[in-house]
Amino acid sequence: MKLIQVIRQFILKYYPRDHMYIAGSMGVLLLILLIIPGEDSGSSLAAPYQTTRIPIPVKINHPKELEIPAANLSDYIVEEEAIPETNPWQNIEVQNGDNLSAIFTKVGLTDQDLFRLINSSEEAQILNRVYPGYQLNFLIPNEGELEQLRVLKSPLEGYLFTRTNDDYGVEEIINEAEIQRAFKVGTITDSLFMAGMREQIPEIHILEMANIFGGVIDFILDPRLGDQFSILYDEQYFDGQFVGHGEILATRFINQGRIFTAVRYTNDEGEVGYYSPDGESMRKAFLRNPLDVFRISSDFNPRRRHPILNTIRAHKGTDYAAPSGTPIRATSDGHIIRASRYGSFGNLVIIKHAGGFETKYAHLSRFSRGISRGDRVRQGEVIGYVGTTGGATGPHLHYEFLVNGVHQNPRTILDKLPSAAAIEADEMERFREQTSPLLRQFEQLSDPRLLSLSQRGAN
Repeated sequence: MKLIQVIRQFILKYYPRDHMYIAGSMGVLLLILLIIPGEDSGSSLAAPYQTTRIPIPVKINHPKELEIPAANLSDYIVEEEAIPETNPWQNIEVQNGDNLSAIFTKVGLTDQDLFRLINSSEEAQILNRVYPGYQLNFLIPNEGELEQLRVLKSPLEGYLFTRTNDDYGVEEIINEAEIQRAFKVGTITDSLFMAGMREQIPEIHILEMANIFGGVIDFILDPRLGDQFSILYDEQYFDGQFVGHGEILATRFINQGRIFTAVRYTNDEGEVGYYSPDGESMRKAFLRNPLDVFRISSDFNPRRRHPILNTIRAHKGTDYAAPSGTPIRATSDGHIIRASRYGSFGNLVIIKHAGGFETKYAHLSRFSRGISRGDRVRQGEVIGYVGTTGGATGPHLHYEFLVNGVHQNPRTILDKLPSAAAIEADEMERFREQTSPLLRQFEQLSDPRLLSLSQRGAN
């Protein structure tokens, strides 16, 4: 009995119930066949048994395949993690005090790499003139060799060096900017420079405005509170980003009711100047002042008492008090004959002009980049910055004006000097064709009624 129970438990545990039913049915059927005799069983009990095979369909349940609802397939998909793309370029902006050797080391290159690049061609010598603000873009593959180098002076211009075997080719990069026009209006409450900065006019354009009107307006004495100015100029964009300031197209200064308007004109020889709407040149032989300042601290005086020596000593120039770092402009075209430190003058620039004229600029904090003896400068070009070098008692510019070696009062001599020539009669048609559209746009923007309407429309 115990053996039967063990077998029974084994069968129940390891055989499916369906299989047990089938096996039981077959056993019962076999028993019936054995008990019920055939037709001639009575006469031949000793006859051998006959076996009849009866096909019995058997259904076997196989495990169902796993079915995933289509709507939930995404829940079971494991996405491969995206590998972030890496920028193959290393970008460096040149800072004050940087040198190419240090920059190359910073990006993993050697002095030998720099030497090979600079000596690869004559054009590569431009690398000896890399200045702060330049962008250097290095492409260095896994091999560690410099494949390409972009030297961008600005987003619009630069050079591209590309490795070819053991050499480097160079090509110039020139991108065309999209031009948009800007119009600004300001009111004098202190100085032209400060008023322009409040209106977010570029510093370079404020200085240029002072340069344009510098022959007809004395920005030391003439401006009054409430004087107004306006300016129309270009702005440059590249790839939707602001990249630089364009030229002043037209500008106006209203000084104590006097209206001065200037428009840009380029003649057939490519020379650029600013003229009144009637063709009169705004340019004079000399600017009245070398900078936009707050006040004159000491005027030309042959018998002035020296503030330090306390003796009568001629003051042979004009002192312009201004904050340290204020830009100083050349008052006329000429050649620099000195740009160095010189005794009580401190940092001194001397410019020799045509016609026996000479100007001196003393006590500079520093010289402009590229200013040195022998250089030619243009009227209005920045040559240095206000400082306190030498015998200065405070930040100011000492400015002298000489005619044939004799000191003159810079503030009175200019009235005796001629103006630049006006547009010739045979050039007036070209002048009007070029300037009329600019003046028309300028007048439309200057109209207070149009400005009021545009401001209401913007709100």
